[in-house]
Amino acid sequence: MRMLFEFAKLRRARYISHLDLQRFMQRALRRTGLPVGYTQGFNPHAQLAFASALAMGQESRCELLDVKLAGPVSEAEAFSRMAAALPPDMPLLRVREVLDTHPSLMALVYAADYHIALSGPGARGIEGALAAFLSETSHIAMRRTKSGEKPTDIRPLALELSAQRGSADEAKAGETDRLYLSARLMLTERATLKPELLLGELAKLVGSDIPPPAAAITRQRLLAMEGGGLIDLFDYDRAF
Repeated sequence: MRMLFEFAKLRRARYISHLDLQRFMQRALRRTGLPVGYTQGFNPHAQLAFASALAMGQESRCELLDVKLAGPVSEAEAFSRMAAALPPDMPLLRVREVLDTHPSLMALVYAADYHIALSGPGARGIEGALAAFLSETSHIAMRRTKSGEKPTDIRPLALELSAQRGSADEAKAGETDRLYLSARLMLTERATLKPELLLGELAKLVGSDIPPPAAAITRQRLLAMEGGGLIDLFDYDRAF
């Protein structure tokens, strides 16, 4: 059997690299006492896989871990044990059992929803840049790939984009340069638009640079394609 664990990476946990996260989850699973399946060979390790690597420094409320179990465990028991093994900055959100034939999460990921909070000089200019970007039919940017950087049309990779200014309470507090972006971006092996690249291109459109600390990026949801539409990856193929 396989169990899907959805967890968040918040506050200090956002500085854990993907490689360190893999090691951490190996140790956390050992602490749970769950009947985790292990690989064969000289150096056996837990059979686990993540849906998508998250950039260090970003927060997330939708990270997914797929774990192979060697024996039956209820979802409630798996949740209780895993939740106790994770730190406060990495809370467990949901657990779901899936069939062994369930496709790999990495193969299913199609897009991701992001919440991006911008502040400081130049943040408001991004609002105008966003309108300009959305009016384009094509926008070529240098995208980093496994084989190096190459020019890519990123406009089709931005499925949804919208902006909202800071609240009235924030304005009263003197925080007048607040802007919040909601972005649904492609996230497949062949077509991916990272939020950092999008922000860089928007900044270029207004001729300004936003310092990295001024952009707080949170991944809100991972999405899969099912039945011609996008659904929460956690809920893919619920009928079994």
